[in-house]
Amino acid sequence: MLRVYGDIQSGNCYKVKLLLSHLALPHEWVFTDTRKGETRTPEFLAKNPNGRIPLLEYEAGQYLPESNAILYYLAEGTAYLPQDRLARAQVLQWMFFEQYSHEPYIATSRYYLHFLGQGEKYKEEIERRRKPGYAALGVMESRLSGRQYLVAERYTIADVALYAYTHVAHEGGFDLAAYPAVRDWLARVKAQPGHVTMAG
Repeated sequence: MLRVYGDIQSGNCYKVKLLLSHLALPHEWVFTDTRKGETRTPEFLAKNPNGRIPLLEYEAGQYLPESNAILYYLAEGTAYLPQDRLARAQVLQWMFFEQYSHEPYIATSRYYLHFLGQGEKYKEEIERRRKPGYAALGVMESRLSGRQYLVAERYTIADVALYAYTHVAHEGGFDLAAYPAVRDWLARVKAQPGHVTMAG
């Protein structure tokens, strides 16, 4: 059985949980608390030297880290990863965008505000992330205007990847009022069969 080490309150972990739920794949979820240093123990570092979650154990003693790599692995041969060469590349395009242009701003702001509850202490850091975070949302708004989904007019792991932190962007202080296409897309993702919330 698949085993995932992670914390579903983390968007990077949640996206894995969401795809597993869509695919109805049996799995064991091992709650792993980064704030208690559980990813820095010798035992965990032997599994993933980078000391991060999520971490997928796909076979006994065989591990795959990095959330979007896990999504790609799990989606292979399913409807969530297109077979067309260009469409697959576009899925990767949006997943790279999520990790480079979206997550560092929206997710980090959420961490400071929602998890640490220290908005005043990290005020400058949060403010520095505001403009690029909104820029990322603007890119998504442009792409989703007149489209149902990010790639090939179908729900793919590109949508799964970007949904994770976008649907809780307000917890990082981002207002989605000016992004109607993004809001409509969020509703479409939430309506997908097998949808699960961050509450599990």
